[in-house]
Amino acid sequence: MIIDADVHIAPREEKGNSIGADKLIDMMDKAGVDCSLTWLQPPYMRRVEPANSYIYKAVCKYPGRILGFGWADPHLGIKQSIDEIKRCLYDYGFYGIKLNGAQNSYYIDDPQLSIPLIEEIAKSGKLLAFHVGADSYDHTHPFRLAKIAENYPEVQILAVHMGGAGLPDLSSAVIEFAERYSNINLIGSNVGAKAVLKAIKTLGAERVCFGSDTPFQLMHVELAKYNALLNDVVTLKEKKLIMGGNIMRLLKLGQKR
Repeated sequence: MIIDADVHIAPREEKGNSIGADKLIDMMDKAGVDCSLTWLQPPYMRRVEPANSYIYKAVCKYPGRILGFGWADPHLGIKQSIDEIKRCLYDYGFYGIKLNGAQNSYYIDDPQLSIPLIEEIAKSGKLLAFHVGADSYDHTHPFRLAKIAENYPEVQILAVHMGGAGLPDLSSAVIEFAERYSNINLIGSNVGAKAVLKAIKTLGAERVCFGSDTPFQLMHVELAKYNALLNDVVTLKEKKLIMGGNIMRLLKLGQKR
């Protein structure tokens, strides 16, 4: 099974910039992707609830294909954000919550803005995802991710972009911290192929997941890149883990939730 672990959709499609659920399914079918871990696509206006609600409707329309993940922005209010986290996790049944300090301009380890949300997610036993990219490296720097991983060892964390998505490339730092903290799992989306290969060789195939960053990147092209990268480099069993098996394990797909 092939699972794309980094996909964004939006309620209102804009030509060449964003996609909705129907377009995503069409792209998945053409690329040969079975499921997509899906969160909202910024920007959004003042409220995040309508976009999360759209993700939920997409999950209901395409069960088993679109795997819903929530989003919270602490600048919209801590209480409101915690309420939205609860709605996403318990009412919608999403697999976890993503926090994006780059898009929403906050330090991901900020004790007033981020930590209260992390505490709520940690209580749920579900996944926590962070944008970890060079596009706003101070807000989402790998050392901030490491502090969270150390303080919440029971929480499985997805490091989306694994320090890529711009310059300077922070992937080596992400890999180094992931060596130290086993609850950090890397999603190799919008990052160089050499960085993905280094992560696999350093951490093992069990810690790295395929992701395309659709629609910012082209799903079928990113899939082809991974196929070219992994063939004759890892075993077939390891490739299956990277291309979907690891996400299946982390999301506990096939198990009662």
